[in-house]
Amino acid sequence: MTKFIFVTGGVVSGLGKGITAASLGRLLKTRGLKVAAQKLDPYINVDPGTMNPYQHGEVFVTEDGAETDLDLGHYERFIDEDLNKFSNLTTGKVYWNVLNKERNGEYLGETVQVIPHITNEIKSFIYNVGSKSNADVVITEIGGTAGDIESQPFLEAIRQVAIEVGQENCLFIHVTLVPFLKSSGEQKSKPTQHSVKELQSMGISPRIIVLRCDEPIEHEIINKISLFCNVKPDCVIENKTISVLYEAPLMLEKSHFSEIVCRELAIKASDPDLSDWKKMVDRIEKRNKTVKIALVGKYTKLHDAYLSVMEALQHAGYELGSKVEINWVDSECVCEENIDQLLSGCSGIIIPGGFGNRGIEGMILSAKYAREKNIPYLGLCLGMQIAVIEYARTICGLSDANSREFNENSQNLVIDFMPDQSNEIAKGGTMRLGSYPCKIVKGTLLERCYQQELISERHRHRYEFNNEYREMIEKMGMKISGISPNGHIVETIEIPSNSFFIGVQFHPEFKSRPNRAHPLFLGFVRAALEKQGS
Repeated sequence: MTKFIFVTGGVVSGLGKGITAASLGRLLKTRGLKVAAQKLDPYINVDPGTMNPYQHGEVFVTEDGAETDLDLGHYERFIDEDLNKFSNLTTGKVYWNVLNKERNGEYLGETVQVIPHITNEIKSFIYNVGSKSNADVVITEIGGTAGDIESQPFLEAIRQVAIEVGQENCLFIHVTLVPFLKSSGEQKSKPTQHSVKELQSMGISPRIIVLRCDEPIEHEIINKISLFCNVKPDCVIENKTISVLYEAPLMLEKSHFSEIVCRELAIKASDPDLSDWKKMVDRIEKRNKTVKIALVGKYTKLHDAYLSVMEALQHAGYELGSKVEINWVDSECVCEENIDQLLSGCSGIIIPGGFGNRGIEGMILSAKYAREKNIPYLGLCLGMQIAVIEYARTICGLSDANSREFNENSQNLVIDFMPDQSNEIAKGGTMRLGSYPCKIVKGTLLERCYQQELISERHRHRYEFNNEYREMIEKMGMKISGISPNGHIVETIEIPSNSFFIGVQFHPEFKSRPNRAHPLFLGFVRAALEKQGS
């Protein structure tokens, strides 16, 4: 029978529930278990697709096109399993589904209530992720903190799951903060005690407590938490702040984390084989070079808005023995007068995805700067469109070249809706989402990066390269290096005369892994290292 693990958080948000869940997933996978992961978010949005990145960070896209919470990126990077539409559930999606069923008469005239209808919908979602993936273990993270009003239906639902599947098949893990008071020089257990008491009042008794801390936890604190929170002493696990994110599974396993989880769930599994992961962490710690990359975007004040891009750059650095230092450049601040100052010293320029016309001209200037000075350039989604617009303006002589998204009155919409699209289109969940194939043109830089002819990458965009400008663009020296298998959609461009200049309509960052860097990011960072002479 599938085992269910629920990870909750207490005291404050941002303690690393997602990293704890992802690390556990990795540890269990190294024990030979098939693991599925999911995140339940209490906000009322149907998904994070229309949310401001400054509020929520990046939107992570799965293979099947679900727009999800950024924690799912951590799950995929740690566990190395593709997640799906059953991997992220919001309050908004729950109520959307329930209300649609009510309108369709599926409840046969019943009075629709939080219990059982809302909780049943949540439970159905939890059970589905296990059955669809045929997982041995389903790890479910509950967003928010214990005591939040909006999280109560989710907590009630997982309480019911524990009853339905039995305690031997269900485990609650609670992640809390142990603060250190400088004034008294003490660590304090009381916040954890109150948080656990809050959970217990809802019928949930965590059997493992993970303590987030900056300094090692004193034995006295561990024993006190064990006693007052009614858990075994070895089930109080230290989760100390670390310098390298991917060291987390190794750090947690020093406290026998996965061994204790298997014991509590009566799982018979092999010992964990962490040799490859240890080698990877060792490579990370032994990096002896540094390369500086300029990331030019509009959400640079919140780095989580580009979390997967940041991680993909670091993954490439791990493989090449180099630290990647990111120079965060606000595209709204870029102009002719300061571009040299903002981008000087950078050996590569990357422009990631985004929406809206704010800061676009600064991105166009940055793409021009990279092209003219032969600085390695990687454009992702919007970054590809920016490169096309700049080239059309500067090289093709189309001074008003633009995207319909930024200026629909332009006479040269080199980025536009496809002929079968309409401007009367809803904002949420209506883009080209998820995995699509791309046929690579032989003899291109793209082919040298991927070393294959047909690839599949994840998309999240609405506008496309306008096919009416294909012939002109290629005649003037820009190469279309990747297209859809039917030849209808331009997927990638490059400039052969430059050492490395690639724009892709997709988001390769979503498929990069710490122990297997994405080939595009690997090629880009390698070119940047060559540019600086490392």
